Amino acid sequence: MCGIVGISANRPIVQHLIAGLAALEYRGYDSAGVALLTGDGISRLRAKGKVRDLVALQAETGLDGHCGIAHTRWATHGVPSEGNAHPHVSGQVSLVHNGIIENHAALRRELQAEGYEFSSQTDTEVVAHLVERAQRQGLGLLAALQDTVKRLHGAYAIAAVSAREPGTVVGARYGAPLIVGLGEGEQYLASDVHALLPLTKRFMYLEEGDVAEVTVGGIRIFDLDGAPAEREVKESHFSADAVELGEYAHYMLKEIHEQPVAVADTLEGRIAGGKILTQIFGVDAERLLADTQAVHIIACGTSYHAGLVARYWIEQLAGVPCTAEIASEYRYRDPVVREGTLFLTISQSGETADTLAALKLAKERPYLARMAVCNVPESSIVRESALVLMTRAGPEIGVASTKAFTTQLVALALFSLALARAKGLDDERYSDGVRQLERLPGHIAEVLKLDEEIKELAEQFIGKHHALFLGRGTHWPVAMEGALKLKEISYIHAEAYAAGELKHGPLALVDEDMPVIAVAPNDRLIDKLKSNLEEVRARGGVLYAFVDETVAHGLDAARVVILPASGEIAAPIISTIPLQLLSYHVAVQRGTDVDQPRNLAKSVTVE
Repeated sequence: MCGIVGISANRPIVQHLIAGLAALEYRGYDSAGVALLTGDGISRLRAKGKVRDLVALQAETGLDGHCGIAHTRWATHGVPSEGNAHPHVSGQVSLVHNGIIENHAALRRELQAEGYEFSSQTDTEVVAHLVERAQRQGLGLLAALQDTVKRLHGAYAIAAVSAREPGTVVGARYGAPLIVGLGEGEQYLASDVHALLPLTKRFMYLEEGDVAEVTVGGIRIFDLDGAPAEREVKESHFSADAVELGEYAHYMLKEIHEQPVAVADTLEGRIAGGKILTQIFGVDAERLLADTQAVHIIACGTSYHAGLVARYWIEQLAGVPCTAEIASEYRYRDPVVREGTLFLTISQSGETADTLAALKLAKERPYLARMAVCNVPESSIVRESALVLMTRAGPEIGVASTKAFTTQLVALALFSLALARAKGLDDERYSDGVRQLERLPGHIAEVLKLDEEIKELAEQFIGKHHALFLGRGTHWPVAMEGALKLKEISYIHAEAYAAGELKHGPLALVDEDMPVIAVAPNDRLIDKLKSNLEEVRARGGVLYAFVDETVAHGLDAARVVILPASGEIAAPIISTIPLQLLSYHVAVQRGTDVDQPRNLAKSVTVE
């Protein structure tokens, strides 16, 4: 959520600032703005709505300059409006901010007592006034920001400019991502590398508490204690083409169809001679896997569903106790940590606020080690973890996660099998699991051929207001993910239940107006699930089943979609694909905003 771009250059930059915001639209936002240093001081444009509205404003005014900042806002303090949109201005300072300043109310009262006037409801305007006050007291812009952040409680990524120092952009981060981009004769700040990919591939990732100064002539970075700091320059492996739509109508559809390649990338170089290479998790992985006596998985949203699937795999294959927990709940309880417990976080962005906060708490508890499954190298969660497995999903622009989820599942399957092997899993079952993973890209490509069939099926959902998803075992979390996809992009209320829970309440909802979607692999629970589905049919429910080809015969349903047989590890990954397609086509046919559903953001970097 929220996006930041800052540039200092020797050429006009407004088109690059706005293009950077457009590249960050996937993060979710409700307003956009830009501030530039001009001969008249600070000039600013802000618009409630989309970046295209900002483009229209800029075309009308012709505003441009060589140094400036830009922002897309996702409302936390104050309603979406032009007045609450960033950048905010105080005197000769303009500032943008991601995150939440928890002590903003006290700071606001202090500033108001000194005569500072507020024109917005945001916590960010407090920060702008603090920087302006520090400059009035004689501090340079960099020192003013360093002085200001000492007063802030909460999470922030900040970029600021001052008419007193044309050509300078300063930034700070604590609990929210901010990176520095290195160019030729110009330098950049941004909250995400995707904003700068057309301009540079060279980045430095600021660490917690860093403050940076960016000018045409170079970059200076200072750590939390104010000491000069060096940060390694990294070459991004992302390309600008990776965030182009190409032939697809929506990013979500593009990313669904990228899954065979994304999964192949996740597997590449990690299996050799029919064995998972243990060192892919880290230099000390072999010892840590042998010492692991329990696993505690922490994640949010879709990543949490991936963790629930992994819980089944870890306990079934490795015989190791495993719990999966929502990060926002973990933060506010006192967990009992048994000896030898591995703490495993899952996050697409590596900056998910609740997951990152949980990881910091875990450092104070007696876990064996911390491991991350993540898609973004150099993200905060990756840097804070001893063991890491990158998913290699590539950029995911659609808010509704697709390839990030399946690649997380593949990464977790690799981990589960490696842990199980360390705990004595027999050769036959281990080798079969590895083969299932190796065949996955081909099986996913096969399932994607069902696109037109599922598009037709989606027509049955256009007028529906509720839906029920059912699964058992590893397919219960898959059902949860299917329900989440449907609700977040089509706005149809959907719930998921373990099918055995039907008679404990949800069966009361079943009638001809409540479509029931079931995922049914050929596993040890298939007969139990078939009995649960008969309960639905007996009450007049309309049943849609996505089933393994080996169990499709004789299944009584309004529609049966047949999936390839793939095995106990691959099946939940395979079953996810048609549920993604179903949600996508229902949303398109209902006319909702598929890639940017209302009220949601891609990266949830605030609590």
